[in-house]
Amino acid sequence: MIQPHEERVDMVAACTVAAAHRRDHQHDHFTQECHPHSVEVVHLGHRAVAVCHDCHADSGFLLDRDAEALAEQHVEQTRQASPPLVAVA
Repeated sequence: MIQPHEERVDMVAACTVAAAHRRDHQHDHFTQECHPHSVEVVHLGHRAVAVCHDCHADSGFLLDRDAEALAEQHVEQTRQASPPLVAVA
């Protein structure tokens, strides 16, 4: 079955975003995630993908403003879920 051109372009873009995400922000297997999570919005024309560098989730292709809003929500959720840093005496 031959895929439509647009579908193939979306698949290539998604794979490219995932590869860049893994390259740019790798945690060792023994380290914890960042808190709040580090979320990047990758703009691809009039669409964008919000990619979390810590939990490895992505939003899929959304309108720019929707991806930005989702990224901000995720950062805020993970900020609220993590305890504040305590100064060491």
